[in-house]
Amino acid sequence: MQRFLIITVNGALLALLLIGLPAATRERWGDVQLSSASTGRLLLFWGLGAASAVNLVAALFFIRGRRPKLLCGEWAAIFGALWLAYFGLVRGWFNFEWLKQALLWLQKHL
Repeated sequence: MQRFLIITVNGALLALLLIGLPAATRERWGDVQLSSASTGRLLLFWGLGAASAVNLVAALFFIRGRRPKLLCGEWAAIFGALWLAYFGLVRGWFNFEWLKQALLWLQKHL
């Protein structure tokens, strides 16, 4: 039951952060946008970081049993990796220009 709860809560949090948050920050009412892109980025950074930290703290102090601790650690690593990937993308450390070039090449040769 504990394993199911960990997976459900983290899956819902992941969906909320990656789907719900960008949809909410880009919402417009008439000519008024509810929040700026920088606010959305900031909320996503803090959300991914907080989710990773909460999973790590739960694994270290609150969860009992080896398998649930490992599961919380895995979720902490997932949220941390997403945080690092998003941070690198926003900072311009990597981009998807290679994917664009590969798709253009594929389109030209097919």
